[in-house]
Amino acid sequence: MKYTVGLGDMLASFSPKGYERFLQANEFDITYTGAEANVLGSLSCFGLDTRFVCRIPENDIGTAAIRHLNGMGIDTKYVVRGGKRLGVLYLEKGASQRPSKVIYDRLGSGICEAVPADFDFEKIFEGAGWFHFTGITPALSDTTPDVIKEACIAAKKAGCTISCDLNYRKNLWTSEKAKTIMEPLLEYVDVLIANEEDVEKVLGIKAEGSDVENATLNHDGYIAVAKQLCEKFNLKAVATTLRESISASDNNWSALLYTDGKAYISKKYMIHIVNRVGGGDSFSAGLIYAMQMNKDPQETVEFAAAASCLKHTIEYDYNLVSVAEVEALMKGSGNGRVQR
Repeated sequence: MKYTVGLGDMLASFSPKGYERFLQANEFDITYTGAEANVLGSLSCFGLDTRFVCRIPENDIGTAAIRHLNGMGIDTKYVVRGGKRLGVLYLEKGASQRPSKVIYDRLGSGICEAVPADFDFEKIFEGAGWFHFTGITPALSDTTPDVIKEACIAAKKAGCTISCDLNYRKNLWTSEKAKTIMEPLLEYVDVLIANEEDVEKVLGIKAEGSDVENATLNHDGYIAVAKQLCEKFNLKAVATTLRESISASDNNWSALLYTDGKAYISKKYMIHIVNRVGGGDSFSAGLIYAMQMNKDPQETVEFAAAASCLKHTIEYDYNLVSVAEVEALMKGSGNGRVQR
């Protein structure tokens, strides 16, 4: 099996214990995270070979982050060492009617100062079959869009399938700038992953009859949006998660895949959430894995939805589940009984 390559940021993530608020916390748990790294971690758990590309500072914190990735089975030999700091995010977990809160401190991190010349993309994509990036990375600085563009050009030359999760972050850029940067990059993309808010904020296309705040979803509206996206950007497939947020603790969860002019919708899961951060990344990983395994479209969306459902039950950002566990849930083993 060929490598799956991911290019993006790496951050140290600090969280108060349990459900404490920032104002209560006297100590924090620390882990290392990043959207693309989260996807690769999940794929490694599924048994795929993965390769992470980033620019990480030459200091002990940067080394700790790299060792964390190595512990997940991710190849880091093409991580460039440079920059003054690793970005940081602070996560306060929500519960019931109180939403989770994220505070970013990533200005001037290693990847923010990266330029295309930092990376030997020809070597990076040797033996690769898939390239994944998100809309977070181009939002980080004025140079990161160029890095992503050059990576896409090299990935196409190497014959890779390219996937992108739009992952719009309002704290990083405006809708107008996101549209200006992302639309040209989507010309290289084969598989687009995006929820209803991403598509509206970045590409100005709204799913009619849906209301995110009131957990109202209209499948026909999403299908129409997916069709527009496929036609506009010549995409092979569009996938979206269908989250119905009852509260910070309880969600309904399903997904939609549109490919070859037809829509496929997964079954719906009722999730009592342990940690929802990384839920979208685990969906991307499930989709990428299923597509690389040449599963049919219905099985692909079912696998991706089930994988992400399980991630919501796991602390921190990585989806530490096996293919067998995902397939068991797909087949109906979701009652949570003790396995002996």
